[in-house]
Amino acid sequence: MRKRTFMMALATAALLPGLATAHGPTRQKVTLTTEVAASPAEVWAVLGNFQDMSWHPAVFSTEGENGNAIDATRLLTLGEAGGPTIAEVLYKFSDEKMSYSYRITDVLVEVLPVTNYSSHLTVKPLDGGGALIEWRGAFYRGYPNNDPPEDLNDAAAIAAVSAVYQMGLDALTERFGAAGS
Repeated sequence: MRKRTFMMALATAALLPGLATAHGPTRQKVTLTTEVAASPAEVWAVLGNFQDMSWHPAVFSTEGENGNAIDATRLLTLGEAGGPTIAEVLYKFSDEKMSYSYRITDVLVEVLPVTNYSSHLTVKPLDGGGALIEWRGAFYRGYPNNDPPEDLNDAAAIAAVSAVYQMGLDALTERFGAAGS
C-alpha cells in the first residue's frame, strides 16, 4: 500500500512540473520617517484629517465621505485637475494615538505599481521636543504573476511607494522645520 501511495505521489509530481518551485509575489514593506520641529499636536492638526491630503505635493485634490469614521473614503486626484486618481478607505483611526490606517481600493498600476496596498501614518513625540512622523506601507507588486515586467516588479513597487512617502515627508519637514535645527 505504501509503495502504491508513493508511486501515485511521484506520478502526480511528474505531471505538475515546476509546481514545487513556482511562487507568486511576496508582500513588500516600506517604512520612512522624518523628525520635525513642531509639536505632535501641530503636526496631527495637519495630518489627522483623512479627508485632506493637501499637505502632499503630488495631491491636487481630495474628495471624500464620512470624515475620520471607519470606512470613510477619499479620492485623491494627482498632479492637476483631471489627473490620475487613487481611491482609498480608512480602516483604523485614533486621535489619541495620532494615527490612522487606510488601504487603496482602486488605482491603476500605471499610476502606482502596487496591489493590495495598505498604509499606516502616525505622529509620535520626540524626546526633547518635536515630532516623529512615520509612514509605513505593505503591498504586493503591480504584476501578480511570476516574471513581472520591470515596471511592475518588486523593485519598481518599492521605489514608487518610497518616492511617494519621501515626497510627502520632505514637504512636512519643509513646512514644520527639521527637528534639532
